[in-house]
Amino acid sequence: MVDYIDEEGYRANVGIILMRGDGQLFLGGMTGGRGWQFPQGGVQRGESLTDALYRELHEEVGLHRHDVELLAQTRGWLHYRLPSRYVRRTSLPLCIGQKQRWFLLRLKDEESQFRFDASPVPAEFDRWRWVSYWDPIREVVYFKRQVYERALHELGRRIYPSGLPTYPSWWADEATTNRRTGARSRVPRSRSATTTEPR
Repeated sequence: MVDYIDEEGYRANVGIILMRGDGQLFLGGMTGGRGWQFPQGGVQRGESLTDALYRELHEEVGLHRHDVELLAQTRGWLHYRLPSRYVRRTSLPLCIGQKQRWFLLRLKDEESQFRFDASPVPAEFDRWRWVSYWDPIREVVYFKRQVYERALHELGRRIYPSGLPTYPSWWADEATTNRRTGARSRVPRSRSATTTEPR
């Protein structure tokens, strides 16, 4: 089976936000110290989004369907384009970016053991940590930040009906102006966030 790329050049993808009981989120450290991100992966031809979700959950962090509770998913696709230097011009069909459906899962047993060797391909992650709700936005590579913002806002409103988690102190910087104007997010990055080639 091969990943599905639509007629516009966007690769269908699932994104996984894994939450524990105190509301903190799983963030995976990409193999080789290349930055941090949520688990994600391509949807294969003929595969349902739900099947892709649980396959990627197992391949990337070693968990199974029974280890988690599905809390919410985005209503539609969230898109991002790859910077031109990451577009593989010789690959057909040409992939110019990703369209993602995001799923928010709650870990049922916080003693569950993450494993990064369940995939037949080299491991995506080699370390992990729990972080506050908004922190992944400034940890992920810059061209994915707007999608992370949109996913966390949409899913957060579904599970926090009385109000989203409090924004951190860095939120009000330049990012606030960009959100109001619709410009590309420029949330400050932590020193540990580094640019890396996407999956």
